[in-house]
Amino acid sequence: MSSEKVAESLLKIGAIKLRPENPFKWASGWNSPIYCDNRFSLSFPDVRNIIKEELVSLVKDYFPQAEAIVGVATAGIPQGTLIADKMNLPFLYVRPKPKDHGMENLIEGKVTPGQKVVVVEDLISTGGSSLKAVEALRDGGIEVLGMVSIFTYGFDLAEKNFKDKGVLLKSLTDYNALLKEAIKLGYIKESDLETLKSWRTAPEKWSV
Repeated sequence: MSSEKVAESLLKIGAIKLRPENPFKWASGWNSPIYCDNRFSLSFPDVRNIIKEELVSLVKDYFPQAEAIVGVATAGIPQGTLIADKMNLPFLYVRPKPKDHGMENLIEGKVTPGQKVVVVEDLISTGGSSLKAVEALRDGGIEVLGMVSIFTYGFDLAEKNFKDKGVLLKSLTDYNALLKEAIKLGYIKESDLETLKSWRTAPEKWSV
């Protein structure tokens, strides 16, 4: 399935919303004309299954040596579980910080040093939290083959961060494919494109 078709599915169920004239406010403080919540897709079996099958295909095509699937908490956990179940592989997940009780685990599941894994995320913005999970896995002696995600904004900073950490990222769809579908389906107007593209270039400075 093409990246445009995945973007179309996410737009139609409202997992991705575009509001160039009435921006959202991200937790980082950035103004944004787009809001992406791919967890919403879990409530739509048809879209959920499309995403599952396409992510499985990415893992098989790019990381055929995978011995386990790892989700990044929290949004990567359900997607990673679906992939691991479909591929009949072990599943683990990485917390944002260690538990404050019990075994104080940062990685949940059976950690096997030397095991080859693929990390699953739902969304890539700057890549900061995703790459922290990779670092935790590597610190645990696990070999990270790469990462798959549903959507990436395609920020230059994210591309640099992944390259610097030596992590191959493969996403089902991205910002450019989204804009193409959003225009075609009437979610935005041609006149919105300039501001939407300028946001992606410098999101920390963007405002309407």
